[in-house]
Amino acid sequence: MIRCKRVYDPQDAADGQRVLVDRLWPRNTRKDQLQALWLPQVAPSTALRQAFHQGEVDYAGFAERYRQELAAQPAHWWTLLGMAGQGDLTLLYAGKDTGHNNAMVLAQWLEDELERQGPGSSPVCYADEFKP
Repeated sequence: MIRCKRVYDPQDAADGQRVLVDRLWPRNTRKDQLQALWLPQVAPSTALRQAFHQGEVDYAGFAERYRQELAAQPAHWWTLLGMAGQGDLTLLYAGKDTGHNNAMVLAQWLEDELERQGPGSSPVCYADEFKP
C-alpha cells in the first residue's frame, strides 16, 4: 500500500518504508528526526515546482507535466516501485495542501505502474543503495 503523509505528521508503525519525495529538505526538520530515505531526484523539476507554487500552472497541468517528467526518467522512481511491491510505502512531502501535491501524483503513478506490470513482476528493491 502506498500512502502520502506530511513530514510534520507523527511517524506511525503502519508507515512501512518512509521516503521523502521533495527536492528541498523541509524546514525545521533534522535528518535524524525524520527517519526516512530522501530521494530528491524523484521530485518535480525546480521549474515545474516553482510554476505550480506561483500559480502559473494549475494542479491538473502540474500533474500532467510531472507525469511526463516521471515517464522520461524511470531510473528515478524504479526504486520506489520496488519498495511498493514489497510492502507498505509512505511518501513524505512538506507542502501544506494535503490533496494537491507531488506525492499524490507520484503515488498514483506508482500504483498505475504496479497494476500495469501485474502481480509477481515487481522490480527488485534497491533501497539499500540510497540509505544514508
